[in-house]
Amino acid sequence: MDKLLIRGGRRLAGEVTVSGAKNAALPDLCAALLTAQPVLLRNVPRLQDVATTLKLLRNMGAHAERSESRPDEVTIDAGDVGKPEAPYDLVKTMRASILVLGPLLARFGEARVSLPGGCAIGSRPVDQHIKGLQAMGAEITVEHGYILAKARRLKGARITTDMVTVTGTENLLMAASLADGETVLENAAQEPEITDLAEMLIAMGARIEGHGTSKIRVQGVERLHAPANGHRIIPDRIECGTFLCAVAAAGGEVLLKNARADHLDAVVDKLLEAGVKIESGADWIRVAASGRPKAVGFRTSEYPAFPTDMQAQFMALNCIADGTAKVTETIFENRFMHVNELMRLGAHIEVDGHTAVVQGVPQLSGATVMATDLRASASLVIAGLVAEGETVVDRIYHLDRGYDRMEEKLRAVGADIERIQ
Repeated sequence: MDKLLIRGGRRLAGEVTVSGAKNAALPDLCAALLTAQPVLLRNVPRLQDVATTLKLLRNMGAHAERSESRPDEVTIDAGDVGKPEAPYDLVKTMRASILVLGPLLARFGEARVSLPGGCAIGSRPVDQHIKGLQAMGAEITVEHGYILAKARRLKGARITTDMVTVTGTENLLMAASLADGETVLENAAQEPEITDLAEMLIAMGARIEGHGTSKIRVQGVERLHAPANGHRIIPDRIECGTFLCAVAAAGGEVLLKNARADHLDAVVDKLLEAGVKIESGADWIRVAASGRPKAVGFRTSEYPAFPTDMQAQFMALNCIADGTAKVTETIFENRFMHVNELMRLGAHIEVDGHTAVVQGVPQLSGATVMATDLRASASLVIAGLVAEGETVVDRIYHLDRGYDRMEEKLRAVGADIERIQ
C-alpha cells in the first residue's frame, strides 16, 4: 500500500496547473449515457474515481476510453449499452456511482443500481433521488441492497427536495432532460459543478434554465445528441483551494493556472482574513504568504458558503496559525476524523459535537499518520509540509481518489515529498 513521505519546512515557489474537477467529471461521464452518440470530454482528471466510473460504464456495455496522445481527453460511446446496471462490487468504493440512476432510467426505462458505499465521512442518503424520480412517475423498489427502477417515460414534475443535495440535483437534472414536459427543481444545489453539468446537457440539446440558482427549470426533449465540439470540464476548485492552503501554511509564492477564483469566493475571503496575499485573473490565481497566518474561524454550509470539502485543509492551516479559531461543520456528521491524526503531529484541537476549537501552535512535529477520507488526507499532507522532521501519510488511496498526481505537483514547487511503498 502506497504512502507519502514528507520532509517538512520548505517554502513553495513556482507554478501549478489545476486539474479538471472530480465532482464535475463524474456526473459529466454519467451524462454520456443519455445519448447513443460518442461524447468527448476534455480536461478529465486522472483519478481513481474517474477510473472507477469508466469501468462502471464499460461494465454496462459502453465504450469508454482515455486518449493515449491527449491523456486529459475521454470518449464515451453509450450506443451499445445493454445492461443498465451498476453492481455492488463497483459501486461500493464510490458513492457518486448513484449518478447513473437518472440517466439509465430516462434513456432505457429501467435501472438496477446498488446502494452506494464510499467515504466514511457520514451518511448521505439517496432517498431524495428516489423521491424525485418517483414524482416523475418512476416505479422504484429497494431489494437486497439494490434500487430497482422502471418507467416507460418519465413525466415532468415539480420537485422540492427536503435538503440541498448536489448528487440529487444532478441525477434529477439528467433525468428531467429526457422527461415528457416541464420539470421544476426547487431547493436545487447551486455548486459550479451543477452549472457545468447543465451547460454540457444544453450542448447536447437539453432545454435548461436557472442552473446556478436554487430553482432550475427543464423542458424535456425526445432525445439528446453529443456536444458538437465536446465538453471541457471546469477546473477543480477543491484542488485549487487545497494548494492555496498549502502555500498559506508553508509560505512562499505560487501561480495556480487553470484556476477559477470566482468558484472559491468564501475560501479566498478567509485566506485574505488570515493575512495571505491573493491576486487573480479569469483563469489564474497567485498566492503569496510569509510568516504565521492569523487563525480564522468558519462554518461550512452549502455553496456559495464555505465548502465542507475545504474544512479539513483549512483546519490544518489553523493548526499553525497565530491565535484560536472555531470551526463548525454542518454538512457531514463524521467529518472531524482527521482531528486525531493532526493531534499526533502536535496540533491542539478540542472537539465538541459539530464544533472544533483549534489553538494554533508555532510548530508541528513529524509523525506517521493515517488518512481516513479524501479531504482528511489532503489536510495531513498540508500539515506534513510544515511539520519539523519526517511525516508519513498512510492509506493515500483516499488521496488518489480525488487529487491528480498531488505529490508531483507539490514537488514541482519545492516540496520534499515522495511516494513510497
